[in-house]
Amino acid sequence: MQSDGAEKVGVIGLGIIGNQVAAQLRESGRHVYVWNRSPKPEPNFVSSPAEVAKLSEVIHIFVRDGEALVEMVTAMKDELCKRHTIVNNCTADPESVVKAYQIAIEAGASFLDAPFTGSKLAAGNGALVYYIGGDPAVLEKVTPVLEVTSKEILYLGRVGEATVLKIATNMITATTVEVLSEAYGLVTAAGINPDSLAQAIEHNACGSALTEMKLPTMIERDYEPHFSLKNMFKDAQYALSLGKSLGVDLPAASTTANIMFRALKNDLGEKDFSVIAERFQKADESEGEK
Repeated sequence: MQSDGAEKVGVIGLGIIGNQVAAQLRESGRHVYVWNRSPKPEPNFVSSPAEVAKLSEVIHIFVRDGEALVEMVTAMKDELCKRHTIVNNCTADPESVVKAYQIAIEAGASFLDAPFTGSKLAAGNGALVYYIGGDPAVLEKVTPVLEVTSKEILYLGRVGEATVLKIATNMITATTVEVLSEAYGLVTAAGINPDSLAQAIEHNACGSALTEMKLPTMIERDYEPHFSLKNMFKDAQYALSLGKSLGVDLPAASTTANIMFRALKNDLGEKDFSVIAERFQKADESEGEK
């Protein structure tokens, strides 16, 4: 173990966001220990989640879903103690978040529910926004670590509540991109250059940072993943499950989830979720071949 006094931070899950966060934390002068299911050529890549806990004090978890979150905390529990704070950054189902929290607390560690908003570019620029659920005193303790990779830290309530709010915002994001892709399809079917749609949206109340980000990549047919389709579909499933349990009808979310599922069946899950616009582009290609 290092002994020069620098803070020791763990990162579990080196996907699109996790590897960017690990890099930012290294640049801040902290010792960073990482683990991923698939080995990666990263500095201080260790053998297991338990070893991350043995070497670290604050532990970010950037895994895909609730099942993986509970699995990681369970794998670390024998090494967890009072010096540890688990920071859950994955968007999971609220039940799994609470279960992971209970495992950590029973082991003597602290826990924050800390899903985030922000893409690969935001993570690389230290500009994520964390939605925090948990004990404000725990948040105060780990704020210096969170500040390295964020532009805003929003305290939103108890463990699990931040996750519900993140799922709700992802519902809005997914349905917005779906209707944006439909507008793109309508305009191009009418023979109008989609750049004109971008100009029209720019001066319309429907315009947003999201439409400004996604429409140009749709037009360019650039679906490099900033947030993958498979993960957005997973979050849509969480939203629909929550709606069912709470007695809330979610027709727009249901329709969007159905569209995303069709795209997944076409092996597009690893692409950016805006790839749902590709169905209109394939129609364009078919017309051009006639």
